[in-house]
Amino acid sequence: METSSSRDVVIVGGGVTGATLALAQAGLEVVLIDAQPMSAVLTPDFDGRASAIAAASMNQWRVLGIAEELLAVAQPIRSILVTDGAAPGATGRGIGAGLLRFDAEDLGDAPDTPLGFMVENRHIRAVVGQALATAKVQIVAPAQVLAIDVDVKAARVRLADGRVFTAPLVVGAEGRRSGVREAAGIRTYGWSYGQSGVVATVALSEPHDGVAHEYFLPGGPLAILPLTGQRASLVWTEKAALAEALVAGSVEAFEAHLARRFGDRLGPARLIGSRFNFPLALQLTEQIVGARTALIGDAAHAIHPIAGQGLNLGLKDVAALAQVIVEARRLGEDWGSELVLERYARWRRFDVAAVAAASDLFTRLFSNDIPVLRAVRGAGLALVNRIKPARRLFVREAAGVVGDRPRLLMGERL
Repeated sequence: METSSSRDVVIVGGGVTGATLALAQAGLEVVLIDAQPMSAVLTPDFDGRASAIAAASMNQWRVLGIAEELLAVAQPIRSILVTDGAAPGATGRGIGAGLLRFDAEDLGDAPDTPLGFMVENRHIRAVVGQALATAKVQIVAPAQVLAIDVDVKAARVRLADGRVFTAPLVVGAEGRRSGVREAAGIRTYGWSYGQSGVVATVALSEPHDGVAHEYFLPGGPLAILPLTGQRASLVWTEKAALAEALVAGSVEAFEAHLARRFGDRLGPARLIGSRFNFPLALQLTEQIVGARTALIGDAAHAIHPIAGQGLNLGLKDVAALAQVIVEARRLGEDWGSELVLERYARWRRFDVAAVAAASDLFTRLFSNDIPVLRAVRGAGLALVNRIKPARRLFVREAAGVVGDRPRLLMGERL
């Protein structure tokens, strides 16, 4: 039997971006729909990932009242070391001209201000989920979306259990395979990198001192990112076949390959828990809005993790869309109309294109062992390392504290 309910916004996708948008919709009636039970994404073995959270993203969560809980489980990033590493098996080379270091002073704020924060995704989901439970957000999960119909007045989201939710706007936040995007007829384009990202957590035998390492190797970047409790999150990019072998092989073989590539700067590393393998590709959309439809996060753009900007890019979407919706409501406008949604699209268009282009360029430039390119990129890293304004520009851009920022990213309420 079909039952119909009216809401102000329907969000499909209960991940970090979709849930954060639900929290940000002050005063609106929101329903959040997800295919999985919310408890399923809280376990360490759900995907094992951790995220580098920019200062601007933490500002947004601070306004939404959840920053303190997140900071309690976050590891501040004090420095970032970028090295154009040696070929596998030649541990120790590549630390000279190819070294680039970012420190807190490059951000231009107080000396003890971190460059960012490493937070395990399971902790983010837990904190955001707890906040949703106390907010006026209806959560429907697990639930299967059968169809999304749109006319000039509203969008209707039909579920397999017979429920229908009607709203001026439906938001797609379900990731790369977005059903909302497909229903809106929004096309994607992009390409595979022929690489996979192996994600794992390791225990370190030496203090990491809050330093994040990005170590470029011919197969792709190896990121060793500091976590609380003398641990680190690995994001290890390799050719797809080798990545599969790293996940399927023994623990001893995995640890030996890691030592061979990264060396002994942090001492022997011990694998904790499961290993995960994520195929890497660039996927962009021709547009991020459609008829009574808006896309956020990976539903709108999925990029290579080389610069750690994927989640932050999605949280920028959240802040911009939330502000556009709230301001339209205050003006008595239809926040699902083409006129209003185009404001969101214009706001996000340049930033998404710039970050996607930069991540693609860095991936292609650094994921090889061509001697000429190695010389050029090594000289480039050394040059940037010597020019303080250049380092500061890179750091402030990554922190999300430049440009035309939505109020939430500046720590201001809507």
